[in-house]
Formats: sequence, structure tokens, C-alpha cells
Amino acid sequence: MLGNAEMIGRLALAAVLGSIIGLERERLLWAAGLRTHMLVCVGACLFMLVSTFGFFDVITHEHVVLDPSRVAAQVVSGIGFLGAGTILLRGEVVRGLTTAASLWAVAAIGLASGGGLYVPAIATTGMVFAILAGIKPIEERWRARSQARALRITARTGSLTLDDVQEATGQPLSRVKQFVVQPGPEGAEDIRIAFTRLTAGHLEAIAARLRTFPGVESVEIEDG
Repeated sequence: MLGNAEMIGRLALAAVLGSIIGLERERLLWAAGLRTHMLVCVGACLFMLVSTFGFFDVITHEHVVLDPSRVAAQVVSGIGFLGAGTILLRGEVVRGLTTAASLWAVAAIGLASGGGLYVPAIATTGMVFAILAGIKPIEERWRARSQARALRITARTGSLTLDDVQEATGQPLSRVKQFVVQPGPEGAEDIRIAFTRLTAGHLEAIAARLRTFPGVESVEIEDG
């Protein structure tokens, strides 16, 4: 049986480790921020302490058999309800999955702290923080590269074809997601070309090339 000082120390460690993850989420103004992550981590730690030591007096009785892992197991499944509250559907975009996963990970950190697994708890905190803060810029660059970007072009009728676009891009036509031609002012047409998997710099270069094509009057980059 642990002493009170050891138990309080484990709870304090859980609060500190939870706050590290919570601060990263708080920085991005998510609903589940500093306090939420600290509460989840401390609560999970307490559940682990109760699961491990709360029934110490009872299990000494004859014919009493308890499974101390059952309380901890319920934390793993129960935290899903809290995480679900951070997931939002905005149009066709699902947001909050990362925060829900961080709450789930923080609960595991709390359980590890409550179980006295200090090194795994601290190591996991470092890994989770690195994933949330360090991987995000890489993820954003990848998404920026993958998202569709479009050009709006005004050109003389029939002066710009898909072959011209391929020449300007230097890329396969599979990068062209959409090529829409609409009648414009007399003798001209409005063209919208949407590309996929192009960086903003690459799109600027394509626009500059298209402006040099005969018959092209204007090329504008469509705001995201």
C-alpha cells in the first residue's frame, strides 16, 4: 500500500504531464485545452490509484477476488465520450480528431502515472507533444500541396487549349482537376483551370507562363 505522499506525487505528476499536452492545444484555441487535459490526466491517475489500491482492505477477506484492471479498462473506453465532444463536422471537413486523440493519450499517461510507470508516462508525454507541435507544420505543408488551386483566365476565343496548359505547367494533364470555358466579352472567353497537388509557388510560375501566351489577356490566381 502506497503512502499518501507517494499518491499525491503521482497525481501531481499527472497534472504536470497533462498540462504540457494541454498547453499545446490551448495555443491553438481548441475547446479541450489546458484545464481539460489536466483534469483528464489527473482523473485517470486517480482511477488507476483506486483500481490498484482502493480495494486493498476488501481483497484481504477470504473468498473475495477482484480484478484491479477493470477500473482502468473502463477509463480507456469511457474517455471516448469526452473525446467525441471535441469532434465537429464543418461542411465536408471533420475537425477535432487530433484533440480527441490527445485526450485519449493523456488518459493513458494518467493511468501510467497512477500505476507508477514514471518513465513511460514522461516519455509518452514527450512523444505526444512532439507529434502535436512538431508534425503539424509538415502536415500543413502536405495539405497545402495537395489542395486544389485555380486560375481564372481571360483569353481570345480558341486561343488556349489543354495542350497549352500542359506546356505551361510542364506536368501531366492529370494535375488538371477542372477546365471550364465560358463565353466572355465579344471575341473572348473566361476560363477556369483548377489544379491539384501544386504549391503556391508553382501556381505563380504557371500563371506567369500563361500570361506570355498569345491571345491570353489576363491570368488571375483564385483566392483559396
